[in-house]
Amino acid sequence: MKLLRYGPIDHEKPGMLDADGAIRDLSGVVGDIAGDALTPEGIATLAAIDPATLPLVDGTPRYGACVGAVGKFICIGLNYSDHAAESGMDVPKEPVIFNKWTSAICGPDDAVEMPRGSTKLDWEVELGVVIGKPGRYIDEADAMAHVAGYCVINDVSEREYQLERGGTWDKGKGCDTFGPIGPWLVTADEVPDPQALRLWLEVDGHKYQDGTTATMVFGVAEIVSYLSRFMSLQSGDVISTGTPPGVGLGQKPPKYLAVGNVMRLGIDGLGEQTQRVVESRA
Repeated sequence: MKLLRYGPIDHEKPGMLDADGAIRDLSGVVGDIAGDALTPEGIATLAAIDPATLPLVDGTPRYGACVGAVGKFICIGLNYSDHAAESGMDVPKEPVIFNKWTSAICGPDDAVEMPRGSTKLDWEVELGVVIGKPGRYIDEADAMAHVAGYCVINDVSEREYQLERGGTWDKGKGCDTFGPIGPWLVTADEVPDPQALRLWLEVDGHKYQDGTTATMVFGVAEIVSYLSRFMSLQSGDVISTGTPPGVGLGQKPPKYLAVGNVMRLGIDGLGEQTQRVVESRA
């Protein structure tokens, strides 16, 4: 299944994509693509529905983030060895964990705002993993049973804030609009091997990133198991698993985003995103 949320900001409704690519309204079945709806039982209930029996959504509404009421937005850094090299950092011996604040979450085609004073705004296409079955101390062999599905994430980053201002990376990762998620949550049964997905990103038509999840240092199962040692994972938590090489920081010379630039990115089978960079609204 391809699950989604559509409609105006802060008023999104749950939906499902049918076989023809049309949106079907799920609001008569679930309140949101969130929480209990993402557990194995919730996913099974949705999978049993014939999309043709659901109301057809007219027009081309805005896509919201494909998961609602996200409790944790957890990110893994330097998870592709060639990206670590272009960043001038060592390949980590254990997963590098940082966070995006949930206020960073936005729709896949919403504008990305350049924060006041920003000089080094950057892009990162990433595979998103959405937790379905909650758990703690999850064995790696059981980890995939805790995954509800997968999505596209742009880990938008401000490199000066992240790397030059002291403290943790989080301040350069969690600004408003720095977390486009979607367009769809593709359930795990439709992604037989999350370590065999092509992911790519272009800016103004020039392709900068073109990689595969096969080259991740730590795979999805290992990441889920590892994180569960340090926190409980709950239904609807989102994990962004790292980016392949080709970010602006790694260009020679480095290249950063400017107002008016358009990012387009995607992952095979999981959909595409498009964001224009705009001035901060406030």
